[in-house]
Amino acid sequence: MKKFSIGTLVIMCLTFVFPLNAQVVATTPDSKVTYNPSDLIPTDPNVKTGTLSNGLTYYIQNNPKPENKVELRLVINAGSILEDEDQLGLAHFMEHMCFNGTKNFKKNELVDYLQSIGVKFGAHLNAYTSFDETVYILPIPSDDPEKLEKGFQIIEDWAHNALLTDEEIDNERGVVLEEYRLGKGADERMMQEYLPKMMHGSMYAERLPIGTKENLETFKYESLKRFYKDWYRPDLMAVIAVGDIDVSVLEEKIKSHFGHIKNPKNPKPRPSFDLPNHKETFVAIESDKEAPFSNVQLMFKDKVNSKPDVTYADYRKSMVENLFSQMINNRLDEIRNGDNPPFVYGFTYYGGTYARTKNAFQSSAMTSPTGQLDALKTLLVENQRVLQHGFFEGEFNRAKKDIIANMERAFKDRDKMESNRIVGRYVSNFLEQNPIPSMDWRFDFMNAQLPTITLDEVNALIKSYIKEDNRVIILTGPEKDDLEQVKEAEVLELLDSVNAMDLKPYEDKAVASSLMTKMPSKGSIADYKTDETLGTTTLLLSNGATVTYKKTDFKNDEILFDAFSYGGTSLYTDEDYKATSNANGGLTEAGVNGFDKIELGKMMSGKIANVRLSIGTYSEGLSGNTTPKDLETLFQLTHLHFTALNKDENAFKSFADKQKAFLGNLLSSPQFYFQDQLSEFIYGKNPRYTGFPTAEDMDNADYNLAYEKYKERFADAGDFHFYFVGNIDETKFVELCETYLASLPSTKSNESYNVSDFRPLTGSHKKIIEKGEDPKSSVRITYHGPTDYSEKEAHALKSLAEVLSIKLIEKLREEEGGVYGAGANASISNMPYDWFRFNISFPCGPENVDKLITATMKEVDLLVKEGPTEKDLEKVKKAQILDYKEDLKTNRFWLGQLKNADYLKKDAHNILKFEDAVNSLTVADLHDAAKKYLTQGYITGIHNPEK
Repeated sequence: MKKFSIGTLVIMCLTFVFPLNAQVVATTPDSKVTYNPSDLIPTDPNVKTGTLSNGLTYYIQNNPKPENKVELRLVINAGSILEDEDQLGLAHFMEHMCFNGTKNFKKNELVDYLQSIGVKFGAHLNAYTSFDETVYILPIPSDDPEKLEKGFQIIEDWAHNALLTDEEIDNERGVVLEEYRLGKGADERMMQEYLPKMMHGSMYAERLPIGTKENLETFKYESLKRFYKDWYRPDLMAVIAVGDIDVSVLEEKIKSHFGHIKNPKNPKPRPSFDLPNHKETFVAIESDKEAPFSNVQLMFKDKVNSKPDVTYADYRKSMVENLFSQMINNRLDEIRNGDNPPFVYGFTYYGGTYARTKNAFQSSAMTSPTGQLDALKTLLVENQRVLQHGFFEGEFNRAKKDIIANMERAFKDRDKMESNRIVGRYVSNFLEQNPIPSMDWRFDFMNAQLPTITLDEVNALIKSYIKEDNRVIILTGPEKDDLEQVKEAEVLELLDSVNAMDLKPYEDKAVASSLMTKMPSKGSIADYKTDETLGTTTLLLSNGATVTYKKTDFKNDEILFDAFSYGGTSLYTDEDYKATSNANGGLTEAGVNGFDKIELGKMMSGKIANVRLSIGTYSEGLSGNTTPKDLETLFQLTHLHFTALNKDENAFKSFADKQKAFLGNLLSSPQFYFQDQLSEFIYGKNPRYTGFPTAEDMDNADYNLAYEKYKERFADAGDFHFYFVGNIDETKFVELCETYLASLPSTKSNESYNVSDFRPLTGSHKKIIEKGEDPKSSVRITYHGPTDYSEKEAHALKSLAEVLSIKLIEKLREEEGGVYGAGANASISNMPYDWFRFNISFPCGPENVDKLITATMKEVDLLVKEGPTEKDLEKVKKAQILDYKEDLKTNRFWLGQLKNADYLKKDAHNILKFEDAVNSLTVADLHDAAKKYLTQGYITGIHNPEK
């Protein structure tokens, strides 16, 4: 079964069927390559694959990014679909039990050990269970033989050494039931109703991985042990190891740890579960009082079972399918950005369903509560338009350009791919036989085959996609007294009416070939300085603007960009702020330089360059990303966002309509309602407090005023600081700065920002908010208030929160079994004023709120009285250093650190001193922070269901 994301044009599995006796000869820059359609797709030579005598499959690859790290995966070809009636939810429960006692790691020892070497539970160490598989995720340091050995011992224990004691099974019931509780809500209730129609006649409609509350509470120990015995066996397992270590070492580890595991004497057959065909069109119209969003789904399921891509012909067919998806989604995006948009977003693709064996042509859209039929009609009409008239050459060529651009980017960065982005391909190869050719092969194949694909081939697909049987339509949304629900008869009538329509062809208007209609008058570099320690260069431009850039080799085809100027909405009056706060997000919806968003999208075909404009509370800015090849386009877009941002009432109305559709029923969700009410309790006395925006707020948003304020904020580029990090050609870069940035207008305003007299509510307070029918509660405990900023103290407080997170998981989850997750976070900021915050949060059952708050505060009190243990502090320090070393080799980290150092008026050189700062942290530092900041009173926010 092919699974791919819409818009993911790095073409992990591309295919097309053409006569098997044909040969396609393609010329590449170095040689003439002959592709025989019946040839098998070659496996990437960089990965070593093998099968042990017991049937276990393995994949090994040496990959140096990131350094000194290996990604391990234990993949079990078994999930909830294999559960017996007495095992509902136990595939997932088994995943939990692998963390709760194995032969070599007793209860809590496994997580404790991994934390001691810097591996975080949840953030790094994790697992997931689906219908057909269970996957365990373990990143491990590879520069220490002992740690590597322990890592392999852990995944071996998961494979066959889980203890499954009665006591620990019972202890874990509470944790899994809390996860079950978390999943309850409007979406889950509606899914329970429509899944039997979506997956009609199959086990997939009856085996949601979380299981049932009744079975989780009462299942017998033997039921879980039987699942483990039946399905955790070598012939259903794969071990994947990708990282910065020699392949021979990894292969020896796999053989020594897994070669001796035996299969059961009489193994149960591992069945495959089909999704039966049906002649009917199934319509599911589900509503819920707590549903915040309205959605439409449309499925045309294949009649025949899917097969894995194995030949060149298969691979080429997916290229055709990808072109189809690209083009129809471009059309839907145009509709979304046009007048009176029928949906907030909409997309269409051909790909996998919950069932491994069945693909489907699928469309989905988010719309307003009253717009479901309009959204469905739009999706159906656009499918029908393609059926009647097909796509056209202009959109076909643009789609090809986009595919080529994205594939080129992936190809250029093939030696800079992180290990955790590689392992997924091998997981899907083992589970679903998806091909794993090398990036070189994919790139060559694309260059050879893409030019041979004709528009007729793409247009022909729609005839196999659309059908009147195996069709499912699902509408989900809010239930309200004043909202008339769509009826099934209306949906069926709409289907017939669209089929009978005689539609006009898509109109593909020509667009300009250049963003800039007039080149700006070039400025100059007034001064520059280099910082050898940071590896940065800073340019002072003739208009006063500053540019800091850092040339890196972290990625071959990536340049990231950010820019800011102080001021933002803090310089607006209270009245102007409220009038424009909901309009600022729509400023860029009209496009630039006379080109609307649709035209810009077409003009940008084959280019990778994005610029985002924002006006924040204390600054305005731009950010974006590009490739070395498209760097000039990024500069042009930046220049135009300063000088030629369009103003278009219709474009803003389209934005506002989508926002209203998105926001219209948001506060019916208990979770969103809690956030809104608690925020109002803490911040509501701020004269600028607006809360969650409503549809009425969007109607009252003043676009004209927002645009005038935008012009004020971006009238002076001279006080902007621009940042670029990536693979920069310095000669070309400096010239582009002179042309597009130094030429921007400057008024020498040198503005700062205003600081309001308002401060949030502090001290000891309690707010209980009741909303929702599910027995779900959540707790937020907030310490915050004024302080004197200290960088060392800020680091200590943040680290204290990380220690508390460890203790809360140990206490609330492992000991009490009362939560699925819990955590704390903290910071001290020096902008706009010195202020600290320390937040604790966890979800739980209403009956456990008081007990768990008491348990939480005991942990806090212990930190205040005694401080953290040396052991817990070492765990935090190890994790911080591991993350830091990895971050140091990423463009995103450097961009953020360089910008924030200036924005917050800090010394950028501290970027390189972080490891020393971590190592210098002491128990006393954290203890002092606890005594200072966790003794000043706190605000308790509690969300409970309605009584």
